[in-house]
Amino acid sequence: MADTDQEPLGDGADAPALEALETSSPHAEILHRLLKLSNRLMTPFSVNLEHQYKISINEFRMLMLIGRYPHSASHELAERTGVNAMSVSRAVSALEKHGRVKVERDETNRRRKRLTLTEEGHRLYTIMRPQTERVADYLLSDLKPHEVAMFDHILSTLITTLEATDAQGQSLFLERTRPADEA
Repeated sequence: MADTDQEPLGDGADAPALEALETSSPHAEILHRLLKLSNRLMTPFSVNLEHQYKISINEFRMLMLIGRYPHSASHELAERTGVNAMSVSRAVSALEKHGRVKVERDETNRRRKRLTLTEEGHRLYTIMRPQTERVADYLLSDLKPHEVAMFDHILSTLITTLEATDAQGQSLFLERTRPADEA
């Protein structure tokens, strides 16, 4: 990355902070930019939807997925989003409490609970879906079609890497990124 691409450090930057930037690995810098991208992607949601519709980011994500994949179960939403099961459960409970989602027992598998949007949930989904599509379209607007395809391929590869497990089903990501003092 060229020096002109770096964000300014500001007047309060001290020597240790400058040294950390100089010795940081290129992969760590990419990770920080990826995290920044993730945070910036949520700005239109928090500015335009969160307060107006009294919905959290996780509730929004679950509402959008249930709208896109009707009759999903909570564990399927957790798998699709990478959000832990407890956070999905909390979001689904809040959506149900606010009359946005209906939880029904699956007649073909009594242990499974299907999630569907209520009339209010459909109303919000209809309002929020175009906003979601505008964010996606804007994000990718400066990329050529082959770059979008490559970006999608890279994202898929990274997700596959993060979801890989060993023979016992343990996360390779968690095992291989464990702090050295915990090994």
